[in-house]
This record gives sequence, structure tokens and C-alpha cells, in this order.
Amino acid sequence: MTDQPQDPTAPTAPGATTPVATDVVRGAARLLADMGYAVIPEFVLASGRRADIAGVDGRGRVVLVEVKISLGDFRGDAKWPDYLEFCDRFFFAVPPDFPRDAVEGPLAWPERTGLIVADRFGGAIIRPAPEVLMHANRRRAETLRFALAAAGRLHRLSDPERGL
Repeated sequence: MTDQPQDPTAPTAPGATTPVATDVVRGAARLLADMGYAVIPEFVLASGRRADIAGVDGRGRVVLVEVKISLGDFRGDAKWPDYLEFCDRFFFAVPPDFPRDAVEGPLAWPERTGLIVADRFGGAIIRPAPEVLMHANRRRAETLRFALAAAGRLHRLSDPERGL
């Protein structure tokens, strides 16, 4: 088996610990890009929380995605509600073999969330996320953070010796 060279501009999950998580990030990011979002992985919010994927569309709407690769990963996540005030739509993204039917009863998919199933090639929205608009000042601040993060990453790609 030979290693394939990585595309430095491809969406990846720098903090992802497994190839499955990296694949889910890539597929969900592709889906969002196809839907008209500009997307970056590993986006740090003003609260200090890091979303696995963030996207901004042409209307300035913000979407955040949290990747869950196992039922234990999903059940053990108590921090996801902290993301809601920083986006207009929030999704969980899971791999195709995730046991979605096991998430029922008191552990059901939370009402304010959508669900994406993704692999390295793309994704599909299984459950749409309701749109709950952010406060205008928060939108402005997060959009600016998004632009600065994306520009900083692009600059580091074009001038890695700079070390910014």
C-alpha cells in the first residue's frame, strides 16, 4: 500500500484521530460546498470551542457541523449545545455505518440539530437542521472570525516559511 499525496487545499480534520473521522469531515464539507457554503474545518468559535466544520453561505448564514464516528462518541458529547448560539443551522455528521436507529428515546437526535451521513466522497442530509437565526452582532463577529481564519490558512499555504 502506498501513501497518496494529500491535497493541501482539501478539507480535512487536523484534529481527527481516525481515518473515518477525516473521511466524514471531507464528505460533509463537500456536501456543504455543493450547497453553496464556503467551508473550513476545525473552526474556533469566539467561545473557544472548536467546530469540526464551519460554513458561510452567500446570505451570510452560518452552519456548524460536529462529526460523530461512533455511538459512544455521540452519547459522550455534552458540549454540542454550546455551538448553537454561533450558527444558524447545526448538524451532526456520521459515517454510513453509524447505528442511527440506536439513537432513540432519551438519546434521540436533538430537536435543534440536523443529520448528515458522509464518507470521503460526499454526503447526504438525512434530517434537515432547522434554521434559527443568530443575533446580528454575533453573526458579524463570527463571519469576521471565519474570514480571518480562512485568509490566514490560505496565506500559510502560499507562504509556509512565514509561520503566521
